[in-house]
Amino acid sequence: MQFLRDIKNFFISKHFVKHAGLVILFYLSTILMTMLYLQYATHHGEKITVPDFKGMNSKDAIVQIEKLDLEYEIRDSVYRPDLPIGTVISQNPLPTNFSHLYTKSGRTVSLRVSKNTDLTEMPNLINKQIKFAEGILTDRKLKYIIKYKATSEANGAVLEQLFRGKKINGGAKIPIGSRITLIVGQNDVGEPILTPNLVGLSYSESLDKLRSLGVPFSIYCNDCFTLEDSLAAKVIIQSPEFIPASESIPKSTPFTITIQKNIVEEVEVPAIIDENVENQ
Repeated sequence: MQFLRDIKNFFISKHFVKHAGLVILFYLSTILMTMLYLQYATHHGEKITVPDFKGMNSKDAIVQIEKLDLEYEIRDSVYRPDLPIGTVISQNPLPTNFSHLYTKSGRTVSLRVSKNTDLTEMPNLINKQIKFAEGILTDRKLKYIIKYKATSEANGAVLEQLFRGKKINGGAKIPIGSRITLIVGQNDVGEPILTPNLVGLSYSESLDKLRSLGVPFSIYCNDCFTLEDSLAAKVIIQSPEFIPASESIPKSTPFTITIQKNIVEEVEVPAIIDENVENQ
């Protein structure tokens, strides 16, 4: 019983009541300060209408965003040549008149804007005939100018490809609509030559033959995906066609050959003669 009386006296003592009151006061003060801070930090009750920035120039949109005490970021640029540069295409958050939602000061508005340049891959046009090169550049939406250079071989073929006055390799990324300068070989007709028979020759053999003649040429292969495929391929078609005892052709005549790796050999099947029909 004395133990219980001691506990009772402790809880009703001034020392305990004083410290218990201080603890309760500390917790109440902490809760009150936390609520006040959250109201201030979260801008409780604040409502800012988000305007519709779509179609506006990004500079004008940024001015409006800053006037509303909001932050901004340009999230992405999208290739849209039909729109002026920097036109707002989309935004986040969406405008209040569409989403019926509001924002608070200090929040960030993300903008996606337009651009009128996009990148494409520069093709490798070296040794390609000019007509072929023109078609490739047009397909990739690249502009071009042609300059001719005197040469003793490769007439009508691309010798160099330049971008902004410097050589550019195939595979380099450049803006769509860029202007490419093609340096194309040009020579006189030169001495006439006899049309060589290239059908059946390997890729390397035909290449050596054409280079020794000094004629412009283009080589195509539909089933060559690696260098090993090309080296294993043989010529199946050539233009101009080889005709025995044909007349000579100008040395500037461009050659086009088609090679193929997997050639299906045609097997001649002997005719079957019906003896009964033959005896009749």
